[in-house]
Amino acid sequence: MKFRCILTLLSAIATSGLLSAPAQSQNRGDDVLLEMHQAYRKQDANRLSALLPQTRGHALEPMAAYWELRVRLDMAPVSEIHRFLNTYAGSYYEDRLRNDWLQQLGKRRDWATFHAEYRHFRMRDDREVRCYALAVEAMNSKADVAKEGLSLWYAQRDADDACTYLVEHLHSGRQIQALDLWRKARIAMDANRPRAAQAAVDIEAPRLSEQVALIHADPAKYLEQRILAITRSRKELAVLALIRLAAQDPDQAADLLSRRWATQLTPEERHWTWAVIGKHAALNLQDRAASHFAQVKNTSHLNDDLLSWKVRAALRQDQWPQVLNATQAMSAEGRKDPTWVYWRARALLATAKNETQRQEAQDLLRQIASVRGFYEQLALEDLGQSITVPERPSALTPAEKAAALTHPGLQRALYAIALGLRPEGNREWNYSTSLHTPGGMNDRELLAAADLACQRQVWDRCINTSERTKAVFDHEQRFPMPLRETVVRRASEIGLDPAFVYGLIRQESRFIMDARSHVGASGLMQVMPATAKWTAKKIGLNNFKPEHINDREVNVAIGTAYLKLVLDNFEGSMPMATAAYNAGPNRPRSWRNGPQLEAAIWAENIPFFETRDYVKKVLSNTTHYAAILTGQPQSLKARLGQVGPRHLPMASADPDLP
Repeated sequence: MKFRCILTLLSAIATSGLLSAPAQSQNRGDDVLLEMHQAYRKQDANRLSALLPQTRGHALEPMAAYWELRVRLDMAPVSEIHRFLNTYAGSYYEDRLRNDWLQQLGKRRDWATFHAEYRHFRMRDDREVRCYALAVEAMNSKADVAKEGLSLWYAQRDADDACTYLVEHLHSGRQIQALDLWRKARIAMDANRPRAAQAAVDIEAPRLSEQVALIHADPAKYLEQRILAITRSRKELAVLALIRLAAQDPDQAADLLSRRWATQLTPEERHWTWAVIGKHAALNLQDRAASHFAQVKNTSHLNDDLLSWKVRAALRQDQWPQVLNATQAMSAEGRKDPTWVYWRARALLATAKNETQRQEAQDLLRQIASVRGFYEQLALEDLGQSITVPERPSALTPAEKAAALTHPGLQRALYAIALGLRPEGNREWNYSTSLHTPGGMNDRELLAAADLACQRQVWDRCINTSERTKAVFDHEQRFPMPLRETVVRRASEIGLDPAFVYGLIRQESRFIMDARSHVGASGLMQVMPATAKWTAKKIGLNNFKPEHINDREVNVAIGTAYLKLVLDNFEGSMPMATAAYNAGPNRPRSWRNGPQLEAAIWAENIPFFETRDYVKKVLSNTTHYAAILTGQPQSLKARLGQVGPRHLPMASADPDLP
């Protein structure tokens, strides 16, 4: 039996063609694919058509054929589109092209063809296509799609044809109310998306929608020129102006609301506006943010975003009853988020008057307690447990490994990544593991796919795929340690915890050796060129040149040296050092001002979503890596500590730290 299993795996390897490196120059078609990629980026239809025949039989032929047809999809005959869909049936590129075609069919209002094609669509992750589909469903069956439609529309950052068309249809059929439209306008204005706000107003009050641009340009002037708001639309325009002003100057917005506008607005309008002012005061870490939220007498008038900022403001002021009030008012989806489950449990423990309430808090902590994330780990510790390395799942069988190795989508994805087409490879990989079948791969299939990526040292696919498992947890896949000797040696030489380095690299680059961010950060530790130059000089790395940062050893040396300098600059505080590594040192120097806080509260109040998420993930990663590297139980709370104003004089900090 064992011999037969080995033969199964060897046969799979042979038939997959993966014994040879796919990106080697002996494959003549690779150069053609790369040339086609450049032509596709330039939308050069003639060059794509000329090169396509040379890719016949290539592993990435479906990608090449997609590029060639996609640039002329709006003019292609239906017969040719169907021929492509049939030729590459079952592949990512069949579904990718159908997604693009469905978008065009929706824009043309060709609902009969859209309906016929949508039933074959597997990906189902495109909001625009889904909005068109809901519109067709509402027209054909009179189904009640308002709840899902509004959710999709609210989630769209910018105005688009599909969701706008759906909402217009629902509004004309009186399936959604005026308040639904005004709330979209409010959300868009708060997000600095005036076009989306204007599109929403145009549905409900088309004669007034042009005023949205005036409000966005100068909200204070708009409000100054208006004394009364009698109609519903005029009141809502005043709300939009106050929302816009709150982003610029929350104190001025609060003054105008309390002096002039509060009495003219409905309770719902007034509560929403106070909450937006409170949100922007909280983003500025102002102590009075909580007092603005205190003006909201009915939290059911707020959405989850505003309620989350009420929680953050209350946490900074140690107002546990308000934390409890806001978390209880969240939607069913919001109440399931581990962030708000955790803080609701903490609020219950802080305010509990009887054993029933304390037991409810313990039950909430048990709901999320695990090693999987930041708040899950905190919940474990609040229940008296430590973070340890979970037991690995049972070993993959040769048949399970063979199934992953011979999976056409995974093969193509790895080939594309090896060829340097990482975004294209990532998309096909994600489709194969998550979207090709309803619900995606099961846990064992995900482990096998992750194992394949690990073996090929495609660490980001290895980590991200393994993270999707629900009932099992493979720490070796989720927390790999490439370059272990280099990282541990370098960290130890400068007195830095290697677990901290690994926790940061995992979040920065997912161990992609040639990673480069949109702002120019490079390599494993995503070091900016100016930072690399400054650090190299600081540590005496002579003859350093910018291109050296792509060398793994140099990248680790400079990245760890900079991290150590940042950590020392912030008096050994891992949360602040992590924030500084992501957002630069000046911001956390400012964010630390105010009351002394437990670092979990401080981290949750970081104004930038990216940095807030980054800090929590890096420190959770660090705790995992420490458990793996030491083999001992670990504490996230011990790494968090407290954050508050600097104890030492500023002179002891390096003012030149980039």
